[in-house]
Amino acid sequence: MDRLVTVFGGSGFVGRHIVRALAKAGWRVRAAVRRPDLAGHLQPLGTVGQISAVQANLRYPDSVRQAVEGAHAVVNAVGILFETGRQRFDAVHAEAAGTVAEAAAAVGARMVHVSALGADPNSASIYARTKAVGEEKVRAAVPGAVILRPSIIFGPEDGFFNLFASIARISPVLPLVGGGKTCFQPVYVGDVAKAALKGVEGTAAPGIYELGGPEVKTFEELLRMILDITGRKRLLVPLPFPVAYLQALVMQYLPNPLLTPDQVTLLKSPNIVSHAAIQTGHTLEGLGITPTALMSVLPSYLGRFRREGQFSEPPPV
Repeated sequence: MDRLVTVFGGSGFVGRHIVRALAKAGWRVRAAVRRPDLAGHLQPLGTVGQISAVQANLRYPDSVRQAVEGAHAVVNAVGILFETGRQRFDAVHAEAAGTVAEAAAAVGARMVHVSALGADPNSASIYARTKAVGEEKVRAAVPGAVILRPSIIFGPEDGFFNLFASIARISPVLPLVGGGKTCFQPVYVGDVAKAALKGVEGTAAPGIYELGGPEVKTFEELLRMILDITGRKRLLVPLPFPVAYLQALVMQYLPNPLLTPDQVTLLKSPNIVSHAAIQTGHTLEGLGITPTALMSVLPSYLGRFRREGQFSEPPPV
């Protein structure tokens, strides 16, 4: 374990799976988080002393530089789905990404950056635009960086399937924003972690990789899948984009909003792997990773939402 990797956002949903994959591969992992005292759940993912947590605030470059000292590789898995307080898209997705990449470049470390499918400097979505700016800053500082763009990510602690399963538990209706026609290519969090590992170990060529699962599903199909797994019957109500936008103007002020105006904008575009990425091999398959099917994992954790209270086997590691 003489190889050290620093993972920013290591205590988050995607970050903890990356930490586990790195630890299994024999890396010594330093998880750079805002609250190290709340990252104790990471240590059991490795052997004694293999995983440690250090304090780092991405708004303060000095703390970022200290977190990458001695690191052979750096992973940035920090991201937000909506803005709250000082957590703004520009600060987290763009400026912070540049700060981490510059720190990695200063110590000569490999760089892996987790972005998002749909990142586009010309997008009408602030989320997508700032993701694109973050990518630009990363590549400017570390030209050899590996950038991962996953579609919506599923796994035991995900924020999409768990959210709608919990809503279906108490609500008689589920909204189909834009008629539920938006296409997604859900990718398993464990596969994203495997891709990050390849970037850290240098077996992935520099560039941008678009990560999607083996199936393309519409928003409506995903909601029906959730209802089938949880054994619930709910009314799916089409919600035109203009109506959804008006509702989101109010909902965005909730502590954990179900929908924001920017998310409504995102839902107007498909979230699937591009033909260009497929042709150039910049996909999971191109990395030698077989994408995990939704139904091989979803029942294992959505089962707890079943009316009978049945639980399934844990998901594959």
